[in-house]
Amino acid sequence: MSDQSSASTTIRQLLDEKGSDVWDIDPDDSVFNAVTKMSIKDIGGLLVLEDEKIIGIITERDYTRNVILKGKTSPETAVRDIMSDNVICVTPEQSIFECLEIMTEKRVRHLPVVDNDRLAGMVSIGDLVSRIISDQKGAIEELQKTSQS
Repeated sequence: MSDQSSASTTIRQLLDEKGSDVWDIDPDDSVFNAVTKMSIKDIGGLLVLEDEKIIGIITERDYTRNVILKGKTSPETAVRDIMSDNVICVTPEQSIFECLEIMTEKRVRHLPVVDNDRLAGMVSIGDLVSRIISDQKGAIEELQKTSQS
């Protein structure tokens, strides 16, 4: 846990703690392979990269709305056919709260982090909420120690 509050915690600091691994998939790969990869990695979304450039994101939500509900089959459907191509990225200098506001406003759960046109990581709403909860627990413990002194 950090000594500072979540209000001033940057995405860079969060990535330093959680790691910057990003899982991706090719746009021509099957949705079945994407869902399998998400299951194996225990994640809710994959970046779609073409020539190392972000061209989309595929999430569990994309799968349920664009495959299952539309009667498509995941082995025959390409990732590019259901991915979201309007990918909202953030920078490492943005704060956790800024990113939560973006997620709420844009109704997304994953934000790729780009630093000088280079993919630096990805954060999920779960990452951000976990950090806030951790910081609040730390602050409560400090207040309890201070009040007992």
